[in-house]
Amino acid sequence: MDGGFPPLSDGARIGPNAILQLVAVLDDQLGQTARNRVMHAAGQVVPPSDAGMWPEAACRAVHLTVYRDLPDRAETLMALAGTATADYILSHRIPGPAKALIRALPTPLGARLLTAAITHHAWTFAGSGRFAVTAHRPLTVEIADNPLTPGAGRTCHWHAAVFTRLYRVLVWPSALVEATEDCRISRFVVRPR
Repeated sequence: MDGGFPPLSDGARIGPNAILQLVAVLDDQLGQTARNRVMHAAGQVVPPSDAGMWPEAACRAVHLTVYRDLPDRAETLMALAGTATADYILSHRIPGPAKALIRALPTPLGARLLTAAITHHAWTFAGSGRFAVTAHRPLTVEIADNPLTPGAGRTCHWHAAVFTRLYRVLVWPSALVEATEDCRISRFVVRPR
């Protein structure tokens, strides 16, 4: 299921919401028993709600297990978890004045400010992957060696949902994120629609 990706760094970390929000979605959509099966199959435990940065390998294991063991529901589950993660970020990580400023700016400037903030905090959601803004028209961001991609040319629905929600709430209410996977690069094109 690794899709030929290089081994992950033992010390790399990702924000715990990469698992915590997925656990909440699994509980809501499938029930705690099914969630426990996923966590057991991934060889992981549920992080405490106040967990700091979590091992990248643990996050990856849970994400890949969802894709492997729940193939018919994985895309939806990961999108719901990504949206919940973005909602957490909007509620707890982006200060109110910053949100107000992004919304008040003309949309091209608001998009640039939000993108700069995302770039500055990429270490929290890309782990050992390398985040880059590769174009502004249309806005395109990439994560090379994305540790949370399901691999084998499949797109990372979790990251796509996080970006979709952030840009819809703060910049373009109808934003659409097109996600592709190519040569170990997850590419996300954000269009205002």
